[in-house]
Amino acid sequence: MTQPRLGFIGIGLMGDPMTRRLLDAGFAVTVWNRTAEKSDALRAAGARVAGSIAELMEEVDVVLLCLANTAVVEHVVFGEGGVAVHGRADQRLVDLSSSDPAATRDLAERLEKECGMRWVDSPVSGGVAGAEAGSLAIMCGGAEEDVDAVRPLLAPLAARVSHMGPVGAGQVTKVCNQMIVGCQAAVIAEMVALAETSGVDASRLTEALAGGFADSRPFQILTPRMAASDFANPAWHLRTLLKDLDMAVAQSQRTGSATPMSSLAAQLMRTHVGHGHAEHDPATLVEAYRRKE
Repeated sequence: MTQPRLGFIGIGLMGDPMTRRLLDAGFAVTVWNRTAEKSDALRAAGARVAGSIAELMEEVDVVLLCLANTAVVEHVVFGEGGVAVHGRADQRLVDLSSSDPAATRDLAERLEKECGMRWVDSPVSGGVAGAEAGSLAIMCGGAEEDVDAVRPLLAPLAARVSHMGPVGAGQVTKVCNQMIVGCQAAVIAEMVALAETSGVDASRLTEALAGGFADSRPFQILTPRMAASDFANPAWHLRTLLKDLDMAVAQSQRTGSATPMSSLAAQLMRTHVGHGHAEHDPATLVEAYRRKE
């Protein structure tokens, strides 16, 4: 069976390593990015670089998106010269971005109506390290036949691909993931500061608590960075985590489900973002609790 030809739009922290894994798995991949120079390194890795979305759409069977937020997804798909203008009924769209669940359902319906393309929302968890290692957790929403059709191309990216329900269900699952991550990040920051003000070496916390009920991936990643004030070269950004928590609160309002902890974590992060930390590592949250000399 011939492998599907892939298009990848969104060559950022996650998109670059995911594209490389697809190339290494033998897929033909055509890439396009709003900032064209970000695609240059992938050309050397074997990707074809398209000059426009129209050019990309002519060459592919499946187009994958990995974009910053819902608004950018909508612009790339439905903006002037976007995916919907050039899409065909025999193509599929796989959205690896973390997008708003309700908007995702609306966009999927609109795309199928305008050009016949089917939508699979496939947000990922595992960060840049997971993208590089092919160990991401991918949670999918879409019709069963569409999810089954894209599983082979998601396999090089993921340790696990879970079909969670119809379109939008993948995004709801990612929101649930980020509620846990966001609340953990907030409490880890105050925990590290408490240890420091109490005379405990915070750099030893990960060793001391490893394997206990408090242990987690966010704990193992964030605690050493906070303790060492190591905020350089962030693998993720505070604005992204805040965006996801805001989506959780919005979804809770639609469904009447209370999210007091996620709401508080979002407000704490919004304050920190307002102090100039939007593009910084979430580990900088500890600075909000440290005493200023």
